Amino acid sequence: LEDFYARQLRLSPHVLGHSKAHVGRVVAELVRAAKAQGLQPGPLALSLRGDFVRIGSAYEQHKVRSPDCFDVLVPLRLPPHLKPQPRCADGPGTRGAFVCGLRARTGWPRRYRPFVDGFCVEQQGCSHLSSGLVLRWFQGHLQRCLGAVRYRLQERCRISLSTCPGSPPVLHIVPCSDYVCCHISMAVRLIPAIPLGDALYLTALLPEGPQATPAPEALWGLNASRQEQRLLSWLKEQAPASSCHLKCLQILKGLRDLRGQGLEEAFCTQWGQVLSSYVLKTALFSLLLQGPLEAWDEQFLMERLEDLVLYLRDCLRKQMLMDFFLGNASLPDAIALPRFLKEATPVNLLAAFDGHTLDLVAFQLISTWIQAPHIIRMYSSPRYLRPLPTP
Repeated sequence: LEDFYARQLRLSPHVLGHSKAHVGRVVAELVRAAKAQGLQPGPLALSLRGDFVRIGSAYEQHKVRSPDCFDVLVPLRLPPHLKPQPRCADGPGTRGAFVCGLRARTGWPRRYRPFVDGFCVEQQGCSHLSSGLVLRWFQGHLQRCLGAVRYRLQERCRISLSTCPGSPPVLHIVPCSDYVCCHISMAVRLIPAIPLGDALYLTALLPEGPQATPAPEALWGLNASRQEQRLLSWLKEQAPASSCHLKCLQILKGLRDLRGQGLEEAFCTQWGQVLSSYVLKTALFSLLLQGPLEAWDEQFLMERLEDLVLYLRDCLRKQMLMDFFLGNASLPDAIALPRFLKEATPVNLLAAFDGHTLDLVAFQLISTWIQAPHIIRMYSSPRYLRPLPTP
């Protein structure tokens, strides 16, 4: 496992640092141009707030393999009078997720009518902000701004934007050979986000796969990435300097990916969805706060990794793993949660999957752990490695 981590999973801090800095500069240019071109007087259109928020494993120090994929939230400016409404997450496409509507308050002035017609859908007699219409506008707006940015950045890199209906646009960056020492092509998923305050955002709900039921476009998902980053920073301060908790997460993600190479394609999709990086991270958070953090010293790597696997197996058998931040009253006092999260209804992240699927995943998880050396030797061969999908 140590060799597997060192050779295939661990990222070079130098390369990761260069990649993050390069992504930051390019995204800043694009967001600045998009904000300038989107400024319109009055509440008749959407516009960008002008900043962006780095999220995901690349910025939380547990990314594996190559620093070539990044996630960035791009906050939008909205007209006033849109009220968040938490909803029950039991409908098709929303199980296992916190969902929220953005309802237009009654009595909007007539001058807001163009905004309602362009970006809202009717549901139960009320206007709600449509995630699909906002995403479509966002994609087109960035595409229109790309030309000016491409010209300004031509000495640094070549950039392009790929769009797919119902998914956030992906910015592709190919550095010029004489600009940076780490010549890695990067893909940056630009996710339009609705600010709720307290570093909370709403983002469009994305289908888990091509066959998945799309979520209603009047509903949005909650993104609490900044709270996750604060928790990780607090854990870094409290845990031993040589703590292995992030290393455990990286190794488990690596084993999950390798095991997926040998599974039938239909089950491989379910395997990756059930053991998503967010599920693995949630299980790690829950386990970390159950015992003394001194037990996560590097010398106990094998014991803690096995604890994490067994904890996940138990969650899968019970068909329950609750979202770590929603309505969690057992968080340390040092982690100050926004009221919106404290009062939210807890959500079971495994609710979208049937018991048979979860039992199969639990069995394969234990089998993967027992056969880890064999799986690493067998599926690390280049002929087994499938190309990783675009984020």
